[in-house]
Amino acid sequence: MTVNLEVSEGVGTIRLARPPMNALDIATQDRLRELAEEAARREDVRAVVLYGGEKVFAAGADIKEMQAMDHAAMVVRSKGLQDAFTAVARIPKPVVAAVTGYALGGGCELALCADFRIAGDNAKLGQPEILLGLIPGAGGTQRLARLVGPSRAKDLIFTGRQVRADEALAIGLVDRVVPAAEVYEQAHAWAAKLAQGPALALRAAKECVDAGLETDLETGLTVERNWFAGLFATEDRERGMRSFVEEGPGKAKFL
Repeated sequence: MTVNLEVSEGVGTIRLARPPMNALDIATQDRLRELAEEAARREDVRAVVLYGGEKVFAAGADIKEMQAMDHAAMVVRSKGLQDAFTAVARIPKPVVAAVTGYALGGGCELALCADFRIAGDNAKLGQPEILLGLIPGAGGTQRLARLVGPSRAKDLIFTGRQVRADEALAIGLVDRVVPAAEVYEQAHAWAAKLAQGPALALRAAKECVDAGLETDLETGLTVERNWFAGLFATEDRERGMRSFVEEGPGKAKFL
């Protein structure tokens, strides 16, 4: 398989496994969607790590495969491409990307689907599609602009240039830079910590933030209000408040 799902400590690691560069061909895209949907529905998966291995996250799409496609073929395929990445973005659980080496094109777009990005000091990220006479097609023009702002997104998309980990951190493209050898360990630890939290409240928080970015403030506040009130019907809310009153803040256990 070109993508695998492994579960440990409540954390599902979706690992790309298509050496040497984890090029995202159609089979890999489809498998990614399948495993993202599986991770979303499995109760033993409470948080997710996206990982490409020690040397590379994903260097982009399979250019040889794409070169053989004409306009009609890509009209059909482009939705499947976006659907695969959207399935990752819509996992209703915390998702962290563990980025080592190259995360270019589709690889960068995959990292953008995560809630949090931990990059190795050897990471290089970018959207080089313009150098092929193309634009990003798996969400890059949309998610990148929402993350780093339109001007910085246009800089990366218009030029196709790669940014190193330190610049990626400075512009908000990644959230933490660590030694490359520690990327997966730290990503898994972050996810495992969140996996101990209240699953429904985490789901609500993610949906509120993501939905709010797609709509106006009033609608976003309505989404938040409905989720906030709804959580008062959950066992986790009862447990959390009881623990606060009886033991003090931060001591509730939700598993």
